[in-house]
Amino acid sequence: MRDKQVATPDNTAVRTALWRALHVEIDSPPHVFEDTVGLKLVALDDGWRSRPDMSSFTLPFRASILARARFVKPAEK
Repeated sequence: MRDKQVATPDNTAVRTALWRALHVEIDSPPHVFEDTVGLKLVALDDGWRSRPDMSSFTLPFRASILARARFVKPAEK
């Protein structure tokens, strides 16, 4: 008998989506980009801002994720 696997997003992917959304919510404009779609994909409750990985301590990590996403070029067709 096989164990049934439940598809859940990777924790790193969830954190990245939340950091991008947090950027729009708490960082001063101008924003690198406005990305709140991650909140819809992750579908967390309203307490997501209180997660330990959303604290002010994570600001440098959030900044690096945003900078990386901003400067990644899409693949040429």
